[in-house]
Amino acid sequence: MRNRIWLWVPLALFAFFAGLAGYMLTQEKDQFVESTMIGEPLPDFALQPAFSDLPGASKGDFVGGGPRLLNIWASWCLPCIAEAPQLEALQEQGVEIVGIAIRDRPEDVANFLARHGNPYTRIGSDAISEVQLAIGSSGVPETFVIDAAGVIRYQHIGDIREDDVAVLLAELEKAQ
Repeated sequence: MRNRIWLWVPLALFAFFAGLAGYMLTQEKDQFVESTMIGEPLPDFALQPAFSDLPGASKGDFVGGGPRLLNIWASWCLPCIAEAPQLEALQEQGVEIVGIAIRDRPEDVANFLARHGNPYTRIGSDAISEVQLAIGSSGVPETFVIDAAGVIRYQHIGDIREDDVAVLLAELEKAQ
């Protein structure tokens, strides 16, 4: 009798794990990883220029003046192409945008900007994604609203669409 019970244990374990897998597949998944840095100051960083036409970026660029956008992007990122017109629209409305190019080459950054426009006042090169990870960014593109004290106030995950421009302008206003 005891040997027969052990024959059912593998089947019971299989049924348990199959049921658990089925349950997990029915649960809603969160596709975005929100930064835990919202409400926290930017970490210290000083990045070299991503290409020769603009200066690099540092934490000091976000202290003083008004709020700014910090846009994490890359020339190899297709959604970054889609958001380029919205970044230019924000820049035309007086928004200062500082870029951080992730794992990119200077010639690729220059080609991207020549083809899709340049809304940036500065672009730092984050060759190993060190700053990207330090601010809690999980991918490209991502945009952060930084207030004049250098504190991260808002995170926009993914490419900026037309509807997002008004949201970012409102968040910049709140960060005054």
